[in-house]
Amino acid sequence: MCGRFVISDTAPDLVALFDIDTVGEGLPEPSWNVRPTEQIPVVIESNKEGPVVRRLESARWSLVPSFSKELKLKYPTFNARSEGVATSSAFRASLQGKRALIPADGYYEWHTVGKRKTPYFIHSGEGPIAFAGLYSWWRDRTKADDDPARWVLTATIITADATGGLADIHDRIPVMLPPEFWSTWLDPETRGDQSLVDEAVAASRPMVPELRFHEVAPLGDNGPELIEPVEPSETL
Repeated sequence: MCGRFVISDTAPDLVALFDIDTVGEGLPEPSWNVRPTEQIPVVIESNKEGPVVRRLESARWSLVPSFSKELKLKYPTFNARSEGVATSSAFRASLQGKRALIPADGYYEWHTVGKRKTPYFIHSGEGPIAFAGLYSWWRDRTKADDDPARWVLTATIITADATGGLADIHDRIPVMLPPEFWSTWLDPETRGDQSLVDEAVAASRPMVPELRFHEVAPLGDNGPELIEPVEPSETL
């Protein structure tokens, strides 16, 4: 799974990195301790008004399907398992044409032995990465049709089985896409299905051995000190 992550890049940084055409409002500030349901930057593409436009938007991290009557669901949706995303009632509509990239410096994972959980920071060591994600626009039916706040953009991160040394920390890993696959994943004119998800997972696999990880202190409030390494308390 991926339940906490880091994004230290500012909006101008992300605009340059992802070749953004338009920037939305209310983008969140950099954070070293992003939690589910908080606002995160997402990269999406849309073509409703003509040519495809690549956008940088702010989204609530926990996807809420359009059919939901409530913004707060009874089950977690900040991650979507790659193996069943095409058949999931919560995610399959988004997979078809609402796919996203979620920028990050890296993410946190906890290695559990008995009742002890040790946090690790996992990153590329070479700059930002892009998680494969999905998004959905949820309509708040308690608000008037002319209220801009009636639409809430929500998003999730796709995960897959962990491999290599990361599997010793946790059995799941977010799907991280290489730049050459970004346009393929985002293209709103491509109808997404399980085969596209499988291609994304396959494209992410060569990146996994390059990832680095180190133990960090228990997560506090926020700030760059959270990702500083500490001496390992035990050998994995």
